[in-house]
Amino acid sequence: MAKNLKILLIISGGIAAYKSLELIRILKKNNIKVQVILTKGGEKFVTALSVAALSEEKVYQDLFSLKDETEMGHIRLSRENDLILVAPASANIIAHAAAGISNDLATTVLLASNKPIFFAPSMNVEMWNNPITQKNIKFLKDNNFNFIGPDSGDLACGETGDGRMSDLNTIYEYITSTIIKKKIKLNILVTAGPTYEVIDPVRYIGNKSSGKQGIEIAKAFHKLGANVKLVLGPCRESIPKDINTINIETAKDMYKEIKKINKIDVAICAAAVSDWSIDNPSNVKIKKNNKNKPKLNLSLNPDILEYISNRKNNRPKLVIGFAAETDNLIKNAKEKLSKKNCDWILANDISKNPEIFGGNNNTISLITKNNVDNWSTYSKKEVAEKLVNKVIENI
Repeated sequence: MAKNLKILLIISGGIAAYKSLELIRILKKNNIKVQVILTKGGEKFVTALSVAALSEEKVYQDLFSLKDETEMGHIRLSRENDLILVAPASANIIAHAAAGISNDLATTVLLASNKPIFFAPSMNVEMWNNPITQKNIKFLKDNNFNFIGPDSGDLACGETGDGRMSDLNTIYEYITSTIIKKKIKLNILVTAGPTYEVIDPVRYIGNKSSGKQGIEIAKAFHKLGANVKLVLGPCRESIPKDINTINIETAKDMYKEIKKINKIDVAICAAAVSDWSIDNPSNVKIKKNNKNKPKLNLSLNPDILEYISNRKNNRPKLVIGFAAETDNLIKNAKEKLSKKNCDWILANDISKNPEIFGGNNNTISLITKNNVDNWSTYSKKEVAEKLVNKVIENI
Protein backbone atom coordinates (compact mmCIF):
# COMPACT_ATOMS: atom_id res chain seq x y z
CA MET A 1 0.00 0.00 0.00
CA ALA A 2 2.79 2.44 0.91
CA LYS A 3 5.08 1.54 -1.97
CA ASN A 4 4.54 4.67 -4.08
CA LEU A 5 4.18 7.13 -1.20
CA LYS A 6 6.64 10.03 -0.98
CA ILE A 7 7.08 12.03 2.21
CA LEU A 8 8.97 15.25 2.81
CA LEU A 9 10.16 15.17 6.43
CA ILE A 10 11.10 18.46 8.10
CA ILE A 11 13.23 18.04 11.22
CA SER A 12 13.05 21.15 13.39
CA GLY A 13 14.99 21.94 16.55
CA GLY A 14 14.30 19.98 19.71
CA ILE A 15 15.64 17.06 21.70
CA ALA A 16 13.10 14.76 20.01
CA ALA A 17 14.96 15.32 16.72
CA TYR A 18 16.98 12.19 17.45
CA LYS A 19 13.73 10.20 17.13
CA SER A 20 13.41 11.37 13.53
CA LEU A 21 16.23 9.01 12.59
CA GLU A 22 14.20 6.01 13.75
CA LEU A 23 11.12 7.48 12.05
CA ILE A 24 13.03 7.54 8.75
CA ARG A 25 13.97 3.91 9.32
CA ILE A 26 10.29 2.97 9.89
CA LEU A 27 9.17 4.83 6.77
CA LYS A 28 11.89 3.30 4.60
CA LYS A 29 11.13 -0.17 5.97
CA ASN A 30 7.59 0.29 4.66
CA ASN A 31 8.84 1.27 1.18
CA ILE A 32 8.12 4.99 1.57
CA LYS A 33 10.52 7.40 -0.11
CA VAL A 34 11.69 10.07 2.34
CA GLN A 35 13.25 13.40 1.47
CA VAL A 36 14.43 15.52 4.40
CA ILE A 37 14.80 19.19 5.20
CA LEU A 38 17.04 19.68 8.23
CA THR A 39 16.62 23.08 9.90
CA LYS A 40 19.43 24.92 11.65
CA GLY A 41 17.82 23.99 14.95
CA GLY A 42 17.47 20.38 13.91
CA GLU A 43 21.14 20.05 12.97
CA LYS A 44 22.06 20.89 16.57
CA PHE A 45 20.70 17.46 17.49
CA VAL A 46 21.25 15.24 14.41
CA THR A 47 23.71 15.45 11.56
CA ALA A 48 22.97 15.74 7.88
CA LEU A 49 25.27 12.77 7.30
CA SER A 50 23.23 10.42 9.52
CA VAL A 51 19.97 11.64 7.96
CA ALA A 52 21.33 11.10 4.43
CA ALA A 53 22.62 7.64 5.32
CA LEU A 54 19.22 6.51 6.57
CA SER A 55 17.05 8.22 3.96
CA GLU A 56 19.41 7.42 1.07
CA GLU A 57 18.52 10.84 -0.29
CA LYS A 58 20.13 14.26 -0.42
CA VAL A 59 19.43 16.33 2.71
CA TYR A 60 18.18 19.88 2.05
CA GLN A 61 19.21 22.69 4.40
CA ASP A 62 19.81 25.99 2.66
CA LEU A 63 17.10 28.22 1.17
CA PHE A 64 19.75 30.11 -0.76
CA SER A 65 21.55 27.15 -2.28
CA LEU A 66 22.44 28.35 -5.77
CA LYS A 67 22.06 24.90 -7.37
CA ASP A 68 18.82 23.97 -5.60
CA GLU A 69 17.12 27.30 -6.13
CA THR A 70 18.15 27.42 -9.78
CA GLU A 71 15.92 24.37 -9.97
CA MET A 72 13.27 26.14 -7.80
CA GLY A 73 14.00 23.70 -4.99
CA HIS A 74 11.48 25.02 -2.47
CA ILE A 75 8.67 24.70 -5.01
CA ARG A 76 9.82 21.32 -6.29
CA LEU A 77 10.06 19.86 -2.79
CA SER A 78 6.54 21.01 -2.01
CA ARG A 79 5.16 19.47 -5.19
CA GLU A 80 6.86 16.12 -5.75
CA ASN A 81 5.91 14.63 -2.38
CA ASP A 82 2.51 13.32 -1.29
CA LEU A 83 2.65 15.04 2.08
CA ILE A 84 4.86 17.07 4.39
CA LEU A 85 5.55 15.84 7.92
CA VAL A 86 7.18 18.15 10.48
CA ALA A 87 8.60 15.90 13.21
CA PRO A 88 9.51 17.13 15.68
CA ALA A 89 7.49 20.31 15.29
CA SER A 90 8.79 22.94 17.68
CA ALA A 91 6.73 25.84 19.00
CA ASN A 92 8.92 28.05 16.83
CA ILE A 93 8.15 26.40 13.49
CA ILE A 94 4.44 26.17 14.38
CA ALA A 95 4.44 29.92 15.13
CA HIS A 96 6.23 30.67 11.85
CA ALA A 97 3.75 28.57 9.88
CA ALA A 98 0.76 30.25 11.57
CA ALA A 99 2.16 33.72 10.85
CA GLY A 100 3.12 32.87 7.26
CA ILE A 101 6.78 33.67 7.92
CA SER A 102 9.16 32.06 5.42
CA ASN A 103 12.71 32.95 6.42
CA ASP A 104 14.34 29.56 5.82
CA LEU A 105 13.90 26.58 3.52
CA ALA A 106 11.52 24.68 5.83
CA THR A 107 9.07 27.55 6.41
CA THR A 108 9.23 28.59 2.74
CA VAL A 109 8.28 25.06 1.68
CA LEU A 110 5.40 25.03 4.18
CA LEU A 111 4.09 28.31 2.79
CA ALA A 112 4.51 27.19 -0.84
CA SER A 113 2.97 23.73 -0.40
CA ASN A 114 -0.30 22.54 -1.91
CA LYS A 115 -0.07 19.13 -0.19
CA PRO A 116 -1.34 17.92 3.21
CA ILE A 117 0.87 19.10 6.08
CA PHE A 118 1.22 17.21 9.37
CA PHE A 119 2.82 18.52 12.56
CA ALA A 120 4.05 16.15 15.32
CA PRO A 121 4.65 18.67 18.12
CA SER A 122 7.41 18.32 20.70
CA MET A 123 8.05 20.96 23.36
CA ASN A 124 7.95 21.82 27.05
CA VAL A 125 4.53 21.51 28.68
CA GLU A 126 4.33 25.24 29.45
CA MET A 127 5.24 26.10 25.87
CA TRP A 128 2.50 23.73 24.66
CA ASN A 129 -0.09 25.19 27.04
CA ASN A 130 0.90 28.79 26.34
CA PRO A 131 -2.16 30.62 24.95
CA ILE A 132 -0.09 31.92 22.03
CA THR A 133 0.90 28.38 21.00
CA GLN A 134 -2.69 27.16 21.36
CA LYS A 135 -3.94 30.10 19.29
CA ASN A 136 -1.41 29.25 16.56
CA ILE A 137 -2.47 25.60 16.60
CA LYS A 138 -6.17 26.46 16.40
CA PHE A 139 -5.50 28.78 13.44
CA LEU A 140 -3.56 26.08 11.60
CA LYS A 141 -6.21 23.42 12.31
CA ASP A 142 -8.92 25.77 11.06
CA ASN A 143 -6.91 26.06 7.85
CA ASN A 144 -6.65 22.30 7.30
CA PHE A 145 -3.23 21.64 8.83
CA ASN A 146 -3.08 18.31 10.68
CA PHE A 147 -1.68 17.63 14.16
CA ILE A 148 -0.52 14.28 15.53
CA GLY A 149 -0.28 14.45 19.32
CA PRO A 150 1.53 15.45 21.42
CA ASP A 151 1.44 12.79 24.13
CA SER A 152 1.59 13.35 27.86
CA GLY A 153 4.40 12.08 30.09
CA ASP A 154 7.92 12.77 31.32
CA LEU A 155 9.69 15.43 29.25
CA ALA A 156 13.39 15.83 28.52
CA CYS A 157 13.44 19.05 30.59
CA GLY A 158 12.48 17.07 33.70
CA GLU A 159 8.89 18.27 33.83
CA THR A 160 5.78 16.17 33.23
CA GLY A 161 2.75 16.90 31.05
CA ASP A 162 1.69 17.38 27.45
CA GLY A 163 4.50 17.93 24.98
CA ARG A 164 6.08 14.55 24.19
CA MET A 165 6.27 13.80 20.49
CA SER A 166 3.84 11.00 19.66
CA ASP A 167 5.01 7.41 19.41
CA LEU A 168 6.71 6.85 16.05
CA ASN A 169 4.41 3.99 15.08
CA THR A 170 1.42 6.19 15.90
CA ILE A 171 2.78 8.86 13.56
CA TYR A 172 3.36 6.28 10.84
CA GLU A 173 -0.12 4.78 11.20
CA TYR A 174 -1.77 8.20 11.24
CA ILE A 175 -0.22 9.49 8.06
CA THR A 176 -0.62 6.21 6.17
CA SER A 177 -4.26 5.79 7.21
CA THR A 178 -5.15 9.29 6.08
CA ILE A 179 -3.00 9.53 2.97
CA ILE A 180 -2.43 6.06 1.51
CA LYS A 181 -6.12 5.25 1.69
CA LYS A 182 -6.81 8.56 -0.06
CA LYS A 183 -6.06 6.68 -3.26
CA ILE A 184 -9.01 4.33 -2.59
CA LYS A 185 -12.21 5.78 -4.02
CA LEU A 186 -14.77 4.84 -1.41
CA ASN A 187 -18.45 5.55 -2.04
CA ILE A 188 -19.66 7.34 1.08
CA LEU A 189 -23.26 8.12 2.02
CA VAL A 190 -23.76 10.73 4.74
CA THR A 191 -27.12 11.89 6.04
CA ALA A 192 -27.23 15.13 8.00
CA GLY A 193 -29.52 17.76 9.45
CA PRO A 194 -33.11 17.52 10.68
CA THR A 195 -36.25 16.59 8.79
CA TYR A 196 -39.35 18.78 8.79
CA GLU A 197 -42.71 17.01 8.98
CA VAL A 198 -45.44 19.30 7.64
CA ILE A 199 -48.47 20.24 9.75
CA ASP A 200 -49.74 22.97 7.42
CA PRO A 201 -48.08 25.40 4.96
CA VAL A 202 -46.45 27.38 7.81
CA ARG A 203 -45.93 24.83 10.60
CA TYR A 204 -43.93 21.65 10.96
CA ILE A 205 -42.55 19.17 13.47
CA GLY A 206 -38.76 19.38 13.58
CA ASN A 207 -35.77 19.28 15.92
CA LYS A 208 -32.72 21.32 16.87
CA SER A 209 -30.20 19.52 14.65
CA SER A 210 -27.96 21.97 12.76
CA GLY A 211 -26.44 19.39 10.43
CA LYS A 212 -22.92 20.53 11.39
CA GLN A 213 -21.60 17.12 12.45
CA GLY A 214 -22.79 15.29 9.35
CA ILE A 215 -21.54 18.05 7.09
CA GLU A 216 -18.08 17.94 8.71
CA ILE A 217 -18.02 14.16 8.17
CA ALA A 218 -18.92 14.62 4.51
CA LYS A 219 -16.20 17.27 4.13
CA ALA A 220 -13.57 15.06 5.82
CA PHE A 221 -14.26 12.12 3.50
CA HIS A 222 -14.39 14.41 0.47
CA LYS A 223 -11.03 15.91 1.42
CA LEU A 224 -9.48 12.43 1.25
CA GLY A 225 -10.80 11.83 -2.24
CA ALA A 226 -13.88 9.72 -1.50
CA ASN A 227 -17.00 9.86 -3.64
CA VAL A 228 -19.44 11.45 -1.19
CA LYS A 229 -23.20 11.75 -1.42
CA LEU A 230 -24.64 14.03 1.27
CA VAL A 231 -28.40 13.72 1.81
CA LEU A 232 -29.18 16.87 3.74
CA GLY A 233 -32.23 18.06 5.63
CA PRO A 234 -33.10 21.77 6.03
CA CYS A 235 -30.17 23.69 7.51
CA ARG A 236 -28.29 26.97 7.21
CA GLU A 237 -24.76 25.60 7.01
CA SER A 238 -22.66 26.26 3.90
CA ILE A 239 -21.69 23.21 1.85
CA PRO A 240 -18.70 23.04 -0.52
CA LYS A 241 -20.03 23.17 -4.07
CA ASP A 242 -18.06 20.10 -5.16
CA ILE A 243 -19.77 17.80 -2.62
CA ASN A 244 -22.70 15.98 -4.22
CA THR A 245 -25.56 17.25 -2.02
CA ILE A 246 -29.17 16.09 -2.23
CA ASN A 247 -31.48 18.44 -0.35
CA ILE A 248 -34.60 16.97 1.23
CA GLU A 249 -37.25 18.12 3.69
CA THR A 250 -39.12 15.13 5.15
CA ALA A 251 -38.08 11.69 6.36
CA LYS A 252 -39.96 10.13 3.45
CA ASP A 253 -38.03 12.38 1.04
CA MET A 254 -34.75 11.17 2.55
CA TYR A 255 -35.84 7.53 2.39
CA LYS A 256 -36.88 7.91 -1.25
CA GLU A 257 -33.53 9.45 -2.26
CA ILE A 258 -31.46 6.85 -0.39
CA LYS A 259 -33.33 3.99 -2.06
CA LYS A 260 -32.07 5.35 -5.40
CA ILE A 261 -28.40 4.99 -4.34
CA ASN A 262 -27.14 1.50 -5.17
CA LYS A 263 -23.42 1.56 -4.51
CA ILE A 264 -22.46 2.51 -0.93
CA ASP A 265 -19.25 1.35 0.76
CA VAL A 266 -19.82 3.25 4.01
CA ALA A 267 -23.04 4.81 5.29
CA ILE A 268 -22.97 7.37 8.12
CA CYS A 269 -26.46 8.27 9.29
CA ALA A 270 -25.90 11.48 11.24
CA ALA A 271 -29.27 13.04 10.38
CA ALA A 272 -31.83 13.59 13.15
CA VAL A 273 -34.72 12.00 11.29
CA SER A 274 -38.24 12.46 12.67
CA ASP A 275 -39.78 9.20 13.89
CA TRP A 276 -43.28 10.38 13.00
CA SER A 277 -45.03 12.34 10.28
CA ILE A 278 -48.46 13.98 10.20
CA ASP A 279 -51.32 12.11 8.55
CA ASN A 280 -53.05 14.32 5.97
CA PRO A 281 -51.40 17.67 6.73
CA SER A 282 -53.61 20.69 6.04
CA ASN A 283 -53.29 22.44 2.69
CA VAL A 284 -54.18 25.75 4.34
CA LYS A 285 -52.98 27.39 7.51
CA ILE A 286 -54.79 26.04 10.57
CA LYS A 287 -56.44 28.95 12.38
CA LYS A 288 -56.16 29.34 16.12
CA ASN A 289 -59.37 28.26 17.79
CA ASN A 290 -59.67 27.72 21.52
CA LYS A 291 -62.83 25.65 21.15
CA ASN A 292 -61.62 23.24 18.50
CA LYS A 293 -57.98 22.41 19.03
CA PRO A 294 -56.45 20.59 16.07
CA LYS A 295 -55.74 16.90 16.52
CA LEU A 296 -52.60 15.62 14.91
CA ASN A 297 -52.64 11.99 13.87
CA LEU A 298 -49.13 10.59 13.61
CA SER A 299 -47.71 7.75 11.54
CA LEU A 300 -44.31 6.11 11.88
CA ASN A 301 -41.78 7.20 9.30
CA PRO A 302 -39.52 4.70 7.49
CA ASP A 303 -36.49 3.79 9.62
CA ILE A 304 -33.62 4.79 7.35
CA LEU A 305 -30.78 3.40 9.46
CA GLU A 306 -32.55 0.05 9.79
CA TYR A 307 -33.28 -0.02 6.06
CA ILE A 308 -29.63 0.57 5.10
CA SER A 309 -28.37 -1.96 7.68
CA ASN A 310 -30.67 -4.69 6.39
CA ARG A 311 -30.43 -4.22 2.65
CA LYS A 312 -30.35 -7.67 1.12
CA ASN A 313 -28.48 -6.50 -1.93
CA ASN A 314 -25.51 -4.15 -1.78
CA ARG A 315 -25.42 -3.63 1.97
CA PRO A 316 -22.58 -1.19 2.78
CA LYS A 317 -19.43 -2.67 4.28
CA LEU A 318 -19.87 -0.37 7.26
CA VAL A 319 -23.10 1.20 8.54
CA ILE A 320 -22.77 3.84 11.26
CA GLY A 321 -25.63 5.46 13.14
CA PHE A 322 -25.91 8.24 15.71
CA ALA A 323 -27.82 8.18 19.00
CA ALA A 324 -28.66 11.38 20.88
CA GLU A 325 -29.82 10.29 24.32
CA THR A 326 -30.98 11.96 27.54
CA ASP A 327 -30.47 8.95 29.83
CA ASN A 328 -28.83 5.52 29.91
CA LEU A 329 -26.51 6.53 27.08
CA ILE A 330 -24.51 3.33 26.62
CA LYS A 331 -27.43 0.98 27.32
CA ASN A 332 -29.72 2.73 24.83
CA ALA A 333 -26.98 2.98 22.22
CA LYS A 334 -26.19 -0.73 22.49
CA GLU A 335 -29.88 -1.55 22.11
CA LYS A 336 -30.08 0.64 19.01
CA LEU A 337 -26.98 -1.03 17.57
CA SER A 338 -28.59 -4.46 17.99
CA LYS A 339 -32.09 -3.48 16.91
CA LYS A 340 -31.02 -1.66 13.75
CA ASN A 341 -28.33 -4.23 12.86
CA CYS A 342 -25.79 -1.50 12.15
CA ASP A 343 -22.05 -1.82 12.81
CA TRP A 344 -21.26 1.22 14.94
CA ILE A 345 -23.21 3.80 16.92
CA LEU A 346 -21.83 7.23 17.81
CA ALA A 347 -23.71 8.17 20.96
CA ASN A 348 -23.89 11.48 22.78
CA ASP A 349 -25.70 12.57 25.94
CA ILE A 350 -27.57 15.77 25.15
CA SER A 351 -28.83 16.14 28.73
CA LYS A 352 -25.26 16.76 29.90
CA ASN A 353 -24.43 18.97 26.95
CA PRO A 354 -27.53 20.51 25.33
CA GLU A 355 -25.25 22.70 23.18
CA ILE A 356 -24.38 19.64 21.07
CA PHE A 357 -27.41 20.49 18.95
CA GLY A 358 -26.34 23.55 16.98
CA GLY A 359 -22.98 23.89 18.75
CA ASN A 360 -19.46 23.43 17.44
CA ASN A 361 -18.31 20.68 19.83
CA ASN A 362 -19.32 17.10 20.45
CA THR A 363 -18.63 14.41 23.08
CA ILE A 364 -18.90 10.95 21.57
CA SER A 365 -18.97 7.36 22.77
CA LEU A 366 -18.21 5.00 19.88
CA ILE A 367 -20.20 1.81 20.39
CA THR A 368 -19.35 -1.35 18.47
CA LYS A 369 -20.54 -4.92 19.03
CA ASN A 370 -17.51 -5.67 21.20
CA ASN A 371 -16.32 -2.34 22.55
CA VAL A 372 -17.19 1.08 23.98
CA ASP A 373 -14.69 3.85 23.24
CA ASN A 374 -15.36 7.09 25.14
CA TRP A 375 -13.88 10.03 23.26
CA SER A 376 -12.96 13.36 24.83
CA THR A 377 -14.80 16.52 23.84
CA TYR A 378 -13.66 17.63 20.38
CA SER A 379 -14.80 20.13 17.82
CA LYS A 380 -17.19 18.60 15.30
CA LYS A 381 -14.47 18.93 12.68
CA GLU A 382 -12.09 16.92 14.89
CA VAL A 383 -14.80 14.31 15.59
CA ALA A 384 -15.27 13.95 11.83
CA GLU A 385 -11.53 13.50 11.25
CA LYS A 386 -11.28 10.97 14.09
CA LEU A 387 -14.24 9.03 12.69
CA VAL A 388 -12.79 9.04 9.17
CA ASN A 389 -9.53 7.60 10.49
CA LYS A 390 -11.45 4.88 12.34
CA VAL A 391 -13.38 4.01 9.20
CA ILE A 392 -10.25 3.83 7.08
CA GLU A 393 -8.58 1.56 9.61
CA ASN A 394 -11.51 -0.84 9.59
CA ILE A 395 -12.86 -0.79 6.04
